[in-house]
Amino acid sequence: MDYVSRALDAVAGWREPAPPHPSLTPDPARFEAAWGEFVERMGSNYPFHHPRYAGQMLKPPHPVAIAAYTAALHVNTNNHALDGGPATSAMEIEVVEWLARMFGFPEDALGHLTSSGTIANLEALWVARELHPDKAVVHGANAHYTHSRMCAVLGVQGIEAPADTAGRIDLDHVEGLCRSGGVGTIVVTAGTTGTGTLDDVARAVSFREQYGVRVHVDAAYGGFFALLADSGLIDGAPFRAIAEADSVVVDPHKHGLQPYGCGAVLFRDPGVGRLYKHDSPYTYFTSAELHLGEISLECSRAGAAAAALWLTLRALDLAPILSAGVRAAQAWAALIRASDVLTLHREPELDILTYFPSGTRASEIDAASERVLQAGMSGEDPVFLSTLRIGADAFAAAHPEIELDADGVRVLRSVLMKPEHEPHVPWLHERVSRIARS
Repeated sequence: MDYVSRALDAVAGWREPAPPHPSLTPDPARFEAAWGEFVERMGSNYPFHHPRYAGQMLKPPHPVAIAAYTAALHVNTNNHALDGGPATSAMEIEVVEWLARMFGFPEDALGHLTSSGTIANLEALWVARELHPDKAVVHGANAHYTHSRMCAVLGVQGIEAPADTAGRIDLDHVEGLCRSGGVGTIVVTAGTTGTGTLDDVARAVSFREQYGVRVHVDAAYGGFFALLADSGLIDGAPFRAIAEADSVVVDPHKHGLQPYGCGAVLFRDPGVGRLYKHDSPYTYFTSAELHLGEISLECSRAGAAAAALWLTLRALDLAPILSAGVRAAQAWAALIRASDVLTLHREPELDILTYFPSGTRASEIDAASERVLQAGMSGEDPVFLSTLRIGADAFAAAHPEIELDADGVRVLRSVLMKPEHEPHVPWLHERVSRIARS
């Protein structure tokens, strides 16, 4: 189906044609030259759409999302205020309600879309600061660097708790910090960006009653796997526990099949909306209903992002897509366990796989991982991977049989977030194994 043609047909019915202004027409020769350069330069991108790309967290948005975004972009609504995007603001409210149900939040949970997971986490930590001023935010060494950076932006003390041998935040250490009374918020991660590891959300939530702390869940990467919580494919307990957390972040531009940038932040208690309270003399006047800009730190936000996510959620079931990625990671892990040339670093918990060329010394493995990464991207039959640096202590705990002659080790990392990866696992394994063996 030509989704984009349908989008353009829809636009023709929405918009009253306006007479063109000559200043908006580019010089044909100038445009052709610029377009030619643009096409050539865009050709240097990696094939993110293809299953041979299993490197970073990149995949194309679904054509349904592209069609909705394209159509809405022609109107170019701004979801800051209802008069700037009446239709897309309503769609945003509906998709936030959908996300709240996915996480088991109450019907009156407060939330909105953001331009990224970084901004979504910033808002969650800002609310945490306002509710617990002068208290620290604790995040794990396994957490995304966003949290330490945003703590610095907000002027909040950020404390990095160590990760345990399984790669999760060490909640024994965190509990010791909570006993001191100086902690206001704990950040736990539902799907780390390095290995897809799931923190023990339920135990972190139990600290709220014991020590009066808030619990924020960074589910930017893993959040949509809540749809598989009862499938038996993954450990669903961390996702079920999110329902009792104070706030959660998820990125629809990852597993929600959306274009960049589309993040979301949700708060279990709608009362935090009072912290955003402000007025605008020229935007909040067309309706007594809530304007999304009244509960957002960002002002201008693309209504097209809400439109794209709304149509995607109405048209597609995400669970089978997520399941395919999990099965792909599990299938490749099984092949690696039986391999004489590759070694599994961690069992995959979601759809991220970490492994390395087999060796007896850390320095040897580090060099081999870099060689496989570079060799994979060259030649006529490339495969695109990424590397992940593991600290010496964490690597030694996971692989005590390997001589630790370096202060860190790079391992190979494959993000299998496209459903097309599942049937290509045998090819991916064979190709990487062949490079590692050469």
